[in-house]
Amino acid sequence: MRILVIGKGGREHAILWALAKSPKVSKLYCAPGNGGIASLAECVPIKELEFEKLSAFALENKIDLVMVAPDDPLVAGLVDHLEEKGITAYGPRKNAALIEGSKIFTKQLMMQYGIPTAAYASFTSYDEAVAYVRAQGAPIVVKADGLAAGKGVIVARTVEEAEEALKSILLDKVFGVSGSSVVIEEFLEGQEMSLLSFVDGTTVKPMAPSQDHKQVFDNDQGPNTGGMGTYSPLPHIPEAVVEEALANIVRPMAEALVKEGRPFKGILYAGLMLTNKGVKTIEFNARFGDPETQVLLPKLKTDLVDIMLATLDGTLEQLEIEWTDDAAVCVVMASPGYPGSYPTGLTISGLDRVSPEAMVFHAGTALGPNGEIVTAGGRVLNVVGVGRDIAEARNNAYAEVDKISFDGAHYRTDIAAKALRG
Repeated sequence: MRILVIGKGGREHAILWALAKSPKVSKLYCAPGNGGIASLAECVPIKELEFEKLSAFALENKIDLVMVAPDDPLVAGLVDHLEEKGITAYGPRKNAALIEGSKIFTKQLMMQYGIPTAAYASFTSYDEAVAYVRAQGAPIVVKADGLAAGKGVIVARTVEEAEEALKSILLDKVFGVSGSSVVIEEFLEGQEMSLLSFVDGTTVKPMAPSQDHKQVFDNDQGPNTGGMGTYSPLPHIPEAVVEEALANIVRPMAEALVKEGRPFKGILYAGLMLTNKGVKTIEFNARFGDPETQVLLPKLKTDLVDIMLATLDGTLEQLEIEWTDDAAVCVVMASPGYPGSYPTGLTISGLDRVSPEAMVFHAGTALGPNGEIVTAGGRVLNVVGVGRDIAEARNNAYAEVDKISFDGAHYRTDIAAKALRG
């Protein structure tokens, strides 16, 4: 099979790494790709939202399957566009991807179908939103309604912080049209858990749970990012809690989308909070998480191509998906200044010293003028360690991080530390 993956980050690098292991694959392409992906696939200089160019390339190059990995093209309807051109595409259609494209839509759907989530209100008016925050008090959570590259959620510890977040989103338009509306939620306390599932409508095949680290600095300090690291499995979280999430949240949402005429086919991502009142939903996403993918796919034994084809055929229920018992830990190395402004073009050294068994998925890299790998984004590299348990996987990941450097590189030193504390 000739497969085209849409995207350019660490998630896409991990997806291509998994696809490259399949005997069914004869040729891999990635649009637009990055410096590391270029070693696995032919990178095509077409951006994720250039729909006509993408479909033309797929037809001209006889692509058998297009995997749409990022949120933007899914929410904008790339799967629909490709299908209209007669091209087989993996990922939810636009009407189902709205589950990630609009937090207000998703909150309303959860309320309608009794899916546990935080209490909320939504606003387009800055003055009304501020009045609500002052009445509710803090801590409180402010979210831009639309896509914001993982940065549209502000956990405000004070009313003043919440008001500043509302000003930034609704008045200053820091997230553009994604911030035309906001969701204000009650603050939930507890452990976070990401639970991703392969879904072909009502059939839900869960992956191992994982835990992301959103804040930029150790001990969950600083602003939210797209994710500074993750690990899987979660030995400190009982299996019964995972089953509760599947029974009360993930499967009901898949069924709700079918009832609403929006059948979901692809990866359904549930961001969850384990509260003292049970598991509650923080968010839903319509694709593989980043960096969750980087710790989940190294544990996958079943051919990813088989899973994708079964999803598209509606036969996912008949496919047994197997996973290893290994643990995996991912540490994100970021550019100086991230998640604020940052330089690019910094030479990365040490990649040639990485152990053969280690995995380094490139997120924000490019090829320099002399073929060297340089930085080209905020999150630059995803360094993954695998081991028999979290402790071994964590040691393996940080051992590789120590070998790699670029000017101003920073990363969290406490990825998966919670799992070790229990």
